[in-house]
Amino acid sequence: MYLAIEIGGTKLQLAVGDAAGSPLEVVERRDVDPAQGAEGIRNQIAQVGPELIRDYDVAAVGIGFGGPVDAQQGRIIKSFQIDGWDGFVITDWAEQVMQRPAVLGNDSDLAGLGEARYGAGRGHRIVFYSNVGSGIGGALVTDGQLYTGGVGGAAEIGHLRPGIASDSDQQTVESISSGWGMTRLAQARLENQLPQDHASIEDVLARCDGKTENLTSKILAAAMIDGNALATDVFREGIRTYGWALAQAITLLDPNVVVIGGGVPLIGETWYLEPLRKEVARYVFAPRIGTYKITPAALAEEVVLYGALALASSISQATPGES
Repeated sequence: MYLAIEIGGTKLQLAVGDAAGSPLEVVERRDVDPAQGAEGIRNQIAQVGPELIRDYDVAAVGIGFGGPVDAQQGRIIKSFQIDGWDGFVITDWAEQVMQRPAVLGNDSDLAGLGEARYGAGRGHRIVFYSNVGSGIGGALVTDGQLYTGGVGGAAEIGHLRPGIASDSDQQTVESISSGWGMTRLAQARLENQLPQDHASIEDVLARCDGKTENLTSKILAAAMIDGNALATDVFREGIRTYGWALAQAITLLDPNVVVIGGGVPLIGETWYLEPLRKEVARYVFAPRIGTYKITPAALAEEVVLYGALALASSISQATPGES
């Protein structure tokens, strides 16, 4: 058995499983208090982890972290949400606390690995995974193995620059197509108060109590479904830009399947995935059409945990410190 840990900016999950795709034996969830910083999260892990290891005879620990990591060194590079993680070698700490070998991966990478091994990508040789939420991540899995690139930063589709005019590092696919990006674009439209947007602006403002800072991608999606023109335009731009990015990935990588996860695509086939497939087809290399499928993720909020189990199963099970 293996212990999987997912560390995010708002949630902490620990689970035990056999890394064979079976249902997880147990899942422990904890809320994260940002005021407690990284130390507060480590304390939560130290309270729960050793008990799970003892009760389930765990052989190794896999950790998925919501931010850039140096997987080879087991080091967190940076957290954009919680203070106290930057530069922290979490695998050394985990091995000391839990007396088991530990391995680290970025959460998007592990989500891709989980979907490729046990979810919507199962049975396919080349799987490209991408999640759309507050940000946009990606992962490439070939023959069941995660491809991380030369320095561990492969498949960062959200940081592609959409076109040669995007010469600033602030002009990315993520800045246009993520939940956060679309919200920012809509807020700008609300603040500019263009005359042709009047009815749409009034509708959106009513949905967020008259305060643009209350606007979220969920509110925006609900407005789009109800026919709001401003929300529809923002989503259309976000989906089109993301479709362009996926088309570049498909053209370069030739995947058998593209798995789409994250919170934003949960608005469904009609409002997100069908338009996305059309935009991909608009931009993809013509000979690739018909060679891939685009499908929703299958493992829901446990996807990173499954990837962490798969990662843990691949490391040494000898003694702590030898991973």
